[in-house]
Amino acid sequence: MDFSFSDDQLELRSTVATVLGDWCTPADLHARYVGPDADLGRTKGRWSAIADLFVCGLLIDEELGGLAMDDVDLIGIAEEAGVVVLPEPLSTTAGVVFPLAASTTAGAPRVKDALERGLSATFGGAAFGAKHHKITTTVSGGEASTPRVGYGTADLFLLVVELAGDLQIHLIERDEVAVTPTPSLDLTREMATVTWSPSGTTMICSGGEASLLVEQLLQRAALYSAAELLGLCEAMLSLTASYVTERKQFGVPVGSFQAVKHHLAGARVRLEFARPALYRAAYSLATGAETSAHDVSMAKSMASDAADEAARVSLQCHGAIGYTFEYDLHLAMKRAWALSADFGDARSHRARIFDLVTAARG
Repeated sequence: MDFSFSDDQLELRSTVATVLGDWCTPADLHARYVGPDADLGRTKGRWSAIADLFVCGLLIDEELGGLAMDDVDLIGIAEEAGVVVLPEPLSTTAGVVFPLAASTTAGAPRVKDALERGLSATFGGAAFGAKHHKITTTVSGGEASTPRVGYGTADLFLLVVELAGDLQIHLIERDEVAVTPTPSLDLTREMATVTWSPSGTTMICSGGEASLLVEQLLQRAALYSAAELLGLCEAMLSLTASYVTERKQFGVPVGSFQAVKHHLAGARVRLEFARPALYRAAYSLATGAETSAHDVSMAKSMASDAADEAARVSLQCHGAIGYTFEYDLHLAMKRAWALSADFGDARSHRARIFDLVTAARG
């Protein structure tokens, strides 16, 4: 049996990586730290270039304007988004919001419209709990408030809320919500509190269907954050390997020192061990495998561990310059720290794996 990616999958990944590399440079990312509008022109052009590749509709059926492909085709693209620390929600749009919304009767036509208009999307309102998901949206006076929504500059918001014991999922356009930026370690993935009004026109599902979709939402969020984490690992380790080759001490490159070699080799090994777990999880979701929850948690726990080690090793091997705010390492390192803990950290996913395995054994 051949477990490798096909030539078409590799070519698609390479094409997207080239576009992202051209449109998302470290200079573009540093500009976002200067002010909210400093990178506005590049942001519009960057998302337009991404939309032109049709990757946001990769998992959507052809009758809705998509390409009818699966998570195995998309997972490598999500990794490449991590490599460049993409500040737009590519994997969130293509891997989480659109496929979930398109699976509902009310959401499918809205996804078709969003694809035609080249819109981006994000989500919020649900998080991993100790045993089950928890709803983070609060409601007061008919107005809902959803905290810690990533990519607050998105065009569409998939938001989860519980009203009078009824779990609901809503799909809302940006002009129908109030977005308040909130402090975040990673300023390139703008976090926000979204204030909105739940209504019948924005709701795409409720009750038992919504409960199932929330579980799928969190699984997908964990999977695609794991993919970006491995891309971030690649970026941090590549940058560090180049640095220790050029930086000299006692007349020789610091990369020739055994301690530095061991640090980088250890981080690289952890990254390469996490990759098969990620690809297995993508295959499980694509095929609807019964083990998908276990496989996704395995991928996220290993990816979080790999990112934490890559960030620590990269910072240590860079020395003093690694602590400098303006240095490129901070771009990937801060995103890695944020995503490592988001959608369940390594410890919580290992606990989830334990519960799943224990339950399976009876």
